[in-house]
Amino acid sequence: MHYTLTQSTVFPLVEVTLNQSEQILMERGAMVYHNGDVSLEGKMNSGGAGGLGGLVKALGRSMVSGESMFITTATGTAMGGKIGLAPGTPGAIRELPVGPLQWRLNDGAFLACDTTVAYTMQRQNLGKAIFAGTGGLFVMETTGNGSMLVSAYGDILEIALDGTRPFVADNSHVLAWTTTLDYNLSIASGTFGFKTGEGLVNQFHGVGTVLLQTRNVRSLAEMIAPYVSSGS
Repeated sequence: MHYTLTQSTVFPLVEVTLNQSEQILMERGAMVYHNGDVSLEGKMNSGGAGGLGGLVKALGRSMVSGESMFITTATGTAMGGKIGLAPGTPGAIRELPVGPLQWRLNDGAFLACDTTVAYTMQRQNLGKAIFAGTGGLFVMETTGNGSMLVSAYGDILEIALDGTRPFVADNSHVLAWTTTLDYNLSIASGTFGFKTGEGLVNQFHGVGTVLLQTRNVRSLAEMIAPYVSSGS
């Protein structure tokens, strides 16, 4: 995937250049523009499965991950096709190299990827599922070889872990982590952080990389909730 990011802005946009017949997969609704040499096709987010089985798989992915039932394929119709993409939340965009390393993704992290890359839903153990967010019993995990673009709410911090001690992060700030790491979800303190204001934390063990987003949507939602009308 050949792309450039807008510079000197806190709300970046990624522009992907496509050769003729080259394709990428992208989150539904992520397109801002294209130069006319790109065609778009929406498909069920079923990991390649078709028919009724594909529909059930796409619906299941949506229910367990919070992702859209549909995913968009962008195809270059001539050399030099260009398409601009932007995430739904204001923040950084980052490439994840998929292949030598595989990643687990938090809800809403996916933006776009090569067609040689995908994500699957992997079942979590019951203890992790009880404390999980939208994903519940499942977590998104990358497969294949290529590049994936993820987006964050806020900036992205990369934390390299050497396995000498555990690393603890608020679950709403965790964007992605390598599959080489083991992890446990737990309550930060007291009854869901009643005394400290924190909720669920993710404790990582082992050698690998964690990507954190500097803001979290849950806190934003809680902040604006008193000002949003809930009338019938």
